[in-house]
Amino acid sequence: MIRFGSEDRIFRQVNKNGLPCLVFQGWEQYGFQEHLFTTREGGVSEGIYASLNLGFGRGDDPERVLTNYRRVAQALGETIEDMVCSDQTHTSNIRIVTAQDRGKGVVVPRDYTDIDGLLTNEPGIILGCFFADCVPLYFLDPVERVVGICHSGWRGTVAQIGAAAVEKMEKTYGCLRENIVAGIGPSICGACYEIGEDVAEAFMRFPFRDAILKKDTAKPGAEQKYHLNLWETNRRILLAAGLSDRNVYVTNLCTCCNHESMFSHRGSGGKRGNLGAFIRIRTQK
Repeated sequence: MIRFGSEDRIFRQVNKNGLPCLVFQGWEQYGFQEHLFTTREGGVSEGIYASLNLGFGRGDDPERVLTNYRRVAQALGETIEDMVCSDQTHTSNIRIVTAQDRGKGVVVPRDYTDIDGLLTNEPGIILGCFFADCVPLYFLDPVERVVGICHSGWRGTVAQIGAAAVEKMEKTYGCLRENIVAGIGPSICGACYEIGEDVAEAFMRFPFRDAILKKDTAKPGAEQKYHLNLWETNRRILLAAGLSDRNVYVTNLCTCCNHESMFSHRGSGGKRGNLGAFIRIRTQK
């Protein structure tokens, strides 16, 4: 049972073609797109990877992982040949995806590296990024019909990958910032995300640092500990990039608090698979 952070749920649990998953509440109004965020349910992997592991590099049986991908693609009404996946190395690099990229990262080797964000305006392509506590950032523009997904760990957040995605949507597709909608997906909450002085220092330059960093004064020891709220940090970054507050949806769902239902690096001590965030533009039929 997934534990939500409040009664006002940003996400709702659904079943898409047999796959249990999560979607943003209210995004049905943006009917040109379809998206989901996976949980541990609905796959074929076993042991610490049970059951819907989407990480090829975690030590799981590759055939089981591929079957899990097929189930995600089926849930979105496409095939694994329509998927395009990131090559995450905690950068702020974003790739413009076209039909020539279909299958890359799943059934076709990637011909790119160091890509933590993907954007497209082409229907039928499923964009995917992967998580186990880091922050998924979803993007859509219902006017220009553009969608995107980004992986924002603490390094990507420091580099403001969310703002980079907004800028690329504007420059590449002519998106107006007031039309862009963003969603901050399930990830580790501030109470669970304890960091050291070194990581805290990287966020000290943010003008809103007091809202995102909290000292843990109860813990003894030479190194001062902090807690980092990545949800609020990314929300502030998106607002500073010109998005309207009403167009930024912020999760209340912590992967670490829910490590039995969702893969969490901290919650499992590193013994885990990967969750996935996916979005596509619907094909006209």
